[in-house]
Amino acid sequence: MILRFVYTILTFLFTPVLIAHLYWRSINQPSYRERIGERFGRSHGRIDRPSIWIHAVSVGEVQAAATLIRALLRRYPDRPLIVTTMTPTGAERVRDLFGDTVIHRYVPYDLAGAVRRFFDWARPELVIIIEKEIWPNLFRECGLRKIPLVLASARISTRSARRYRHLVGLFRQTLSHGIVIAAQTDVDAARFRSLGVSAERIHVTGNIKFDFDLDADVPGRGTAFRAEHAPGRPIWVAGSTHADEEQVVLAAHQRVLARFPTALLLLVPRHPERFAQVAGLIDKAGLAGITRSSGGRCTPEQSVFLGDSMGELTTFYAAADVAFVGGSLEPRIGGHNLLEPAALGLPLLTGPHFFNAPDIATLMIADGAARVIVGADELAEGVCALFDDPDERRRRGGAGQRVVDNNRGTLQRVLELIDPLIAPASR
Repeated sequence: MILRFVYTILTFLFTPVLIAHLYWRSINQPSYRERIGERFGRSHGRIDRPSIWIHAVSVGEVQAAATLIRALLRRYPDRPLIVTTMTPTGAERVRDLFGDTVIHRYVPYDLAGAVRRFFDWARPELVIIIEKEIWPNLFRECGLRKIPLVLASARISTRSARRYRHLVGLFRQTLSHGIVIAAQTDVDAARFRSLGVSAERIHVTGNIKFDFDLDADVPGRGTAFRAEHAPGRPIWVAGSTHADEEQVVLAAHQRVLARFPTALLLLVPRHPERFAQVAGLIDKAGLAGITRSSGGRCTPEQSVFLGDSMGELTTFYAAADVAFVGGSLEPRIGGHNLLEPAALGLPLLTGPHFFNAPDIATLMIADGAARVIVGADELAEGVCALFDDPDERRRRGGAGQRVVDNNRGTLQRVLELIDPLIAPASR
């Protein structure tokens, strides 16, 4: 009781900080200023019948959940399907993938009143959270309303487990009786058990990210892009890069150009609010570049193509010979999705920090699909070595495709856990 009182007071006092954070983020990304009421559980009207609610915090989780969402739309067409995200880029990805077939809202902050209002509006029959989000008030509300809660493709780090252990008293009953955890690995399952989750409610199902759908026309789009912008040129892509990584990538590209003067770098920053900044870094590095948003065709004199658009990263991967996946050179990020370039048969380069999906990275490295690099020199050397050796590119690309193919099946295992939780009338 005391812990709940303290948590309620702290979250209430923290509310002005949340609002200030939204407005600070909106300086570079105005969409953070939109639909603020939703973050406090306020929505117009009310869902007219019980719904299924899926929470996917941002773009990566939305992408991971896409096949599950499509399966639920097919299985339960009479149930409204609500998808919540925390970020505007996640919201945009939901719109791009699903249009008006799902209802998008921003997830409410974990304030008791906001969470209650959201539950009253959404009327969820089932709540599914993708990967790693744990919110005490949200979990508790599921328990109070006897709503099944599923953590799908769930993972938890040692550090997070230690932090959550101090908050378990806020939602202990939900952890013991009202939750189903579809853990990615045995290690994740053990960490959830350490939080007091009943062992019978934990299932090791694997990583749902392996079950992603790659549009059949992606390879064709990549081929068309290459024919239009870089015929006959060696191409490497740096995808989902962050601040302090682009400088490393551009320095590496200068070294690559010394060996392969016609090489083209496809540079795709993770966050759209940084597109202009990265364009400035290209100019500062003295490299000739062109932006996707310009609508122009890349000329032989231009050595950097800036992907300042949304939803085209897979096309750029499909157009390239080698892929470096960002978020992995900086310790605070933890690496981004290796699976899409692997499924397209690209040899992979990654930095040493991939704690967001360590099992995937470890498999890719162990099977020879990915190589870990540190710094501009190693990145340039890795790209050049692969440009030099088409057979090695094919070998490593094929290894990555096999890793993806051999680890599919999580979706079906998760659906088998979900089906008994949905009322029979909705099937």
